[in-house]
Amino acid sequence: MKCKGRAWKFGPNINTDAIIPARYLNVTDPEELAQHCMENENPRFVKEVKEGDIIVAETNFGCGSSREHAPIAIKAKGISCVIAKSFARIFYRNAFNTGLAIIESDEAVDGIRDGHEIEVDLLSGEIMNRTTGQSFKANPIPPFMQKIIDDGGLMEHIAKGRS
Repeated sequence: MKCKGRAWKFGPNINTDAIIPARYLNVTDPEELAQHCMENENPRFVKEVKEGDIIVAETNFGCGSSREHAPIAIKAKGISCVIAKSFARIFYRNAFNTGLAIIESDEAVDGIRDGHEIEVDLLSGEIMNRTTGQSFKANPIPPFMQKIIDDGGLMEHIAKGRS
């Protein structure tokens, strides 16, 4: 699977309240959550993000409380992948459970700027910065976890009877 889009760059320690403010935790509709995704971190994000765009962040992305609202809002906003130097462990698991592709790469984060056009090959772990021509390597998503993403998340994966 390949992800292609514009990079939206964020700093370290983006917590789940920054991804989706706590005042929306009573919302269960993914499309409504998407309307508020990252609104306090970058107001342009909510208005300008396009289907397939990619979040690029520093360390500890998704820290804070263990709510699934955060990866659900990101995925519903149309983000195809999140690249970070590291993810909070609970967010990491919730991302896969909800079918959001995430990948870790220090060098890619350092080599990508806001607005760059990038392409991510989740199967090989190759990240290409189409703006600069640079290529970066990350550990690919393991095949069994890629199946979960392809199926749309863990519940959908189980419903399909896959192993």
